[in-house]
Amino acid sequence: MLTGQWTGGTMSGKFGTGGNEMTWLERIGIVLLAFIVIVILRSFYLWWTRIRPLQPSLDLVWENDCEHLTTATVDGNDITFHMVRDFVWRTTRDRDERWAEEVKVRLDELKDVWFMVDHFHSLHGMAHTYLTFEFEDGTCLSFSFEARREKGERYHPWKGFWRAYELYLLVGFERDVTGLRTHGRGNRDYMFRAITPPGKDKDLLMGLIGKLNSLSVSPEWYHSLLTTCNTSIVRIVNKVTPGRIPFLWRNFLPGYTPRAAYKLKLIEDWGGFENTIERARIDEKSQSWDGVEDYSAMLRSHLPQGPLPEEP
Repeated sequence: MLTGQWTGGTMSGKFGTGGNEMTWLERIGIVLLAFIVIVILRSFYLWWTRIRPLQPSLDLVWENDCEHLTTATVDGNDITFHMVRDFVWRTTRDRDERWAEEVKVRLDELKDVWFMVDHFHSLHGMAHTYLTFEFEDGTCLSFSFEARREKGERYHPWKGFWRAYELYLLVGFERDVTGLRTHGRGNRDYMFRAITPPGKDKDLLMGLIGKLNSLSVSPEWYHSLLTTCNTSIVRIVNKVTPGRIPFLWRNFLPGYTPRAAYKLKLIEDWGGFENTIERARIDEKSQSWDGVEDYSAMLRSHLPQGPLPEEP
């Protein structure tokens, strides 16, 4: 009887000890968890001590294509832009560089706003968006939020998460900003006529002018997710017309913005979505430019002049 109790007790203790032992999977899990915690703490430390204190600058040696900051002066309807880029691109390396010191337009002669989508990557969601403002006298100026690069620096999305680039609002002639993408890089590009509430097209332009002048004295950081080409446009549009563009995942993947813009009636309908996309494509037309004809007029000659009914 006593032996049985002792044996039972021994067996009970043995099983109890076995139940408290960690398996090799549990040990690996604890090691991995400890490693993840160390990485997170180390990353936070680096962010807090080295990255967070960084301040954006105006006084660095910049790449030639983002060397100057455009500013604007407004006197009633008269707007004067100072230092507008006017490059001619044959390739990204073969180009003629010049900056127009003054470009004058009139606010009351604003004709159309165009939403531009530049697909530069095989992944559909990766694209660049910008706006072009067309005036009655034929002047077409493009506004493009970009990462400002120092001399010899190349853009990489990963670096853009870590305060590596200042936010740059490029203002250039359409033949430059669009030509870079269609001629210099050979990208697939689309051009949509934007729909704005009455008078809001002018407010949108003035909002961008305000941002131009602000960045010329108070630089900001570019961020690969939060402060990009597209999110910056969304922010200004919603400032001009609150709630015009809701929070959407497509805002962070600009290649998908045309479908969202079509559904929200932000772009003109050229016969249903698929036909709108097909008719908006401009890269092949742009590449056929002879260098003599007015570039902007040539592009628009291939685009619908107004809304089109959906084809049966």
